[in-house]
Amino acid sequence: MAKTAAKTTRSRVTRAGSKSTPIELDESTGNTRNTPPAAELLRRVVIENVYPEVDGGRFPIKRSIGETVIVNADVHADGHDLLAAVLIFRSRARPAWAEVAMEPVGNDRYSASFTVDALGRYEYSIEGWIDRFGTWRSDISKKFGAGQDVDSELLEGAQLVRAAAEAMPAVAAAAAAAVKADDLASFAGLLADTRLSAERRVGIALDADLQRAMAARPDRSRATRYDRVLEVVVEPVRARCGAWYEMFPRSAGTDPTRSATFDEAAARLSYVAGMGFDVLYLPPIHPIGMSFRKGPNNALTAGPRDPGSPWAIGSEDGGHKAVEPGLGTIDDFDRFVQAARAHGLEIALDLAYQASPDHPYVTEHPEWFRRRPDGTIKYAENPPKKYQDIYPINFESEAWQPLWVELKSVIEFWITHGVTIFRVDNPHTKPYRFWQWVLAEIKREHPEAIFLSEAFTRPKIMRYLAKSGFSQSYTYFTWRNTSAELTEYFAELTGTEVREYMRPNLFANTPDILHEYLQHGGRPAFRVRLVLAATLGASYGIYSGFELAEHMPVRAGSEEYLDSEKYQIRVRNFEAPDSLAELISRVNAIRREHPALQRDWGLRFHSTDNPQLLCYSKRSADGADVVLMVVNLDAVNMQHGFVQLPLADWGLTSGSTVQVTDLLSAERYFWRGEWNYVRLDPQAQPAHILAVQLDAPLPPESAEPVRA
Repeated sequence: MAKTAAKTTRSRVTRAGSKSTPIELDESTGNTRNTPPAAELLRRVVIENVYPEVDGGRFPIKRSIGETVIVNADVHADGHDLLAAVLIFRSRARPAWAEVAMEPVGNDRYSASFTVDALGRYEYSIEGWIDRFGTWRSDISKKFGAGQDVDSELLEGAQLVRAAAEAMPAVAAAAAAAVKADDLASFAGLLADTRLSAERRVGIALDADLQRAMAARPDRSRATRYDRVLEVVVEPVRARCGAWYEMFPRSAGTDPTRSATFDEAAARLSYVAGMGFDVLYLPPIHPIGMSFRKGPNNALTAGPRDPGSPWAIGSEDGGHKAVEPGLGTIDDFDRFVQAARAHGLEIALDLAYQASPDHPYVTEHPEWFRRRPDGTIKYAENPPKKYQDIYPINFESEAWQPLWVELKSVIEFWITHGVTIFRVDNPHTKPYRFWQWVLAEIKREHPEAIFLSEAFTRPKIMRYLAKSGFSQSYTYFTWRNTSAELTEYFAELTGTEVREYMRPNLFANTPDILHEYLQHGGRPAFRVRLVLAATLGASYGIYSGFELAEHMPVRAGSEEYLDSEKYQIRVRNFEAPDSLAELISRVNAIRREHPALQRDWGLRFHSTDNPQLLCYSKRSADGADVVLMVVNLDAVNMQHGFVQLPLADWGLTSGSTVQVTDLLSAERYFWRGEWNYVRLDPQAQPAHILAVQLDAPLPPESAEPVRA
């Protein structure tokens, strides 16, 4: 049968000084041929500048379970009609969309929120439309108030209400419970009844029950849906906040000539838990290779008893799914994990995708490694540093697919043994695409898994790794020591859109990083950096020995430790009388007692008249908890000066008196007015952590970051 050509009509739209452009209308469909469908042309509402949105929706934002997602957007249209908008959202596990009305907050900006109550992924978007009934209601009120005749307008309103009664059921039945569809028909009849007085009919038009019922039955036939569906990754609370302690289990014994076992390391759990830590992070616990094993202080030649670097993974005893025999067996590790849980600690394992020359991968899968022209495998380098005991894995090999699957199975193996937190070694030396794939795959089955990115590299790379799925990220905190450096850096981390996808974890030291500030500042320097790390960041960590103020570098100008634990067993006296363990315990207790310190977003910096004094505050999401910190950054000299309180931000007048209590010393102060005097001696107390007493909680903060 011959096809029948669709009939096409043309109209010509012109503007002065331009050629006309024909609009071709396909009468069989009602759509235009060379423009968007007619339905799209008639959608007047514009939705733009949605926040939060990362890279146009390419990457999800991050939240922890129980947090609120506040969404803002510009919603506007031509003319003077009133608008309505809703935020729509759903959990991937619940296919049905829920929605909440967005409220105008000024300048065509609308806002609404929803709470994420399940791990996994959520989706959200926005829909907006012309509020025809609301516009009619507003107009008739103005006209009647001005003494104008509104007979025609009342008939228009009756028509709107009748159409709503005959259309779909209420989209928010609970909101319209007082008025049913039959009642709407009655309202429409009253509005159209010219026997009633104008006053009576206008009163009906402005009836609150009618308004609620009509709001629940909007005409959304020409609504605009935002052209992107945005995502939220919801992770455990530990992804947002926690105190980490790094410990080499092989050093947990009393004999420096041999590795301690997991059972011996379990005896240290009460010590770590007693300091108030949440996460115990272990460097690699796998068999260590013998080939090119490093000796003390990274010596190229190792002695027969030198244990080697745990990052040189793999030997005849196994690879990434095995345990170093000196530590025990996999069953011993399982008992260790259970014992840690009994102490309230979660175990984090190092995930280092590399191999010693003795790793089973090298002989079983030589195609997974990059070879030189002479046939030898290229060892790892970071010029001028050389790691002869480590082979990097070639993620771009011809056999990349089975390689990637195998590396994914490493994570799955340790999850079956009770580990759901992983500190990932040097992720910036592996492909972005690998991380995007493997982290998404793991989180699909194990949304409780947390991954910390150890990438001390260029800022854009660190941020892209965070976007790619890492739950937390190491930062430049270690190298930010002045007031200006700290203020600028943390304003970026907490006051820009970076905060939507990159959660900082502030390690005060690591086995690789002993900053010169700690090398030369003595114990006061360690106290200063502890307070800064624990109060600037919701997540922070220290490496074992920090509490003993270990500060000797291997050589002048180096950030490597002398007698680094990376290459030898270190037995320490944790009972030393000058240990900082008591201070650490107090600081961690303060963090647990104050919700303000369990999040990053409430951070604000405040002015001082002395650059050696850093003043900042944190507030909880509900505004009920405010903590103020003043830190002397000079670890040697007493510093004093005035700090400025943000009284206006706290809802107080410039002459108000504020009571603050030092949570470290229990001293109480009454500060009057904006500027108050502070004196801090690093030899005695280098910092104040002050609980601020306000008569009433502050209003909740805005969804969007405060720009630095």
